[in-house]
Amino acid sequence: MSLTLDPSPAVPHAATRQSPTRAAIAATMALPLPELIFRAQSVHRAHFNPTEVQISTLLSIKTGGCPEDCGYCPQSASYDAGVPASKLMDLEPVLDAARRARDAGAQRFCMGAAWRSPKDHDLDRVAAMVEGVKALGMETCVTLGMLRPDQAARLKSAGLDYYNHNLDTSPEFYGRVITTRIYQDRLDTLAAVRDAGISVCCGGIIGMGEDLDDRAGLLATLADLDPQPESVPINALVAVRGTRLGDSAPIDPIEFVRTIAAARIAMPKSTVRLSAGREALSDEAQALCFLAGANSIFYGDTLLTTSNPAVARDNALFEKLGMTRRA
Repeated sequence: MSLTLDPSPAVPHAATRQSPTRAAIAATMALPLPELIFRAQSVHRAHFNPTEVQISTLLSIKTGGCPEDCGYCPQSASYDAGVPASKLMDLEPVLDAARRARDAGAQRFCMGAAWRSPKDHDLDRVAAMVEGVKALGMETCVTLGMLRPDQAARLKSAGLDYYNHNLDTSPEFYGRVITTRIYQDRLDTLAAVRDAGISVCCGGIIGMGEDLDDRAGLLATLADLDPQPESVPINALVAVRGTRLGDSAPIDPIEFVRTIAAARIAMPKSTVRLSAGREALSDEAQALCFLAGANSIFYGDTLLTTSNPAVARDNALFEKLGMTRRA
């Protein structure tokens, strides 16, 4: 499989299927909110139980010291954001964390390492973590940076279910956020993951200074992947002091809901996950996100190095909304 960045990422696959264009997604996102929510909820109900939420837990297995300069990331060595570099965790503490997550109701255990790309000897240790978590009866996901095809195949042989590698934003806005790798690098990693037979978890970040057209461009690029990602995490920027985007204003919650709804309509069969930034959303805003087609969250008090809603708050929200965890 080969993915190549088209200068006009909204152009559909002529020989396979019609992908929504950037213009169409932007127009959808700009609909009156009641109409947008109605359309998104209609699509959602055609493919999912609207009262069920998939639960994932994320653990940082190697924190800080990353050579990339992603403007949002406190783990970048380019910034002084108070996140010290650490070594890759040992196997048993990772499995202990996975057991706790499973017992708290998580179906998927995600492991993140702050690397540009993994070294082969580190990948062997991560593969052992994947095997151990699989043995606990959980789905597995890792995010390790860029992968070569042989590395993706190694993770597949260990039983990896999902690989997370976000596009972050539109192709045009990308260079204003990251300069240490290009957009095509990300597409090449996604191609390697697909070719290895691993499911793709790929989304982006809202609130980095992009405009509506950039958000539409991100969603159009995601929707144009063939097949579309199985999981689409939508993050609201968590502005961390010391990073290049540390002074960014919070995203308007309604704009975030619009992005969720447009993602649901553009990628009907994908699981759309509320990811980073959820702690800043009110219960009412999260309820709107679920109505707009979100059907997954990260569960637990911490996402890598930033805070997340407390488990008790999530449980109370689910009870209030009459929603249940996906089995």
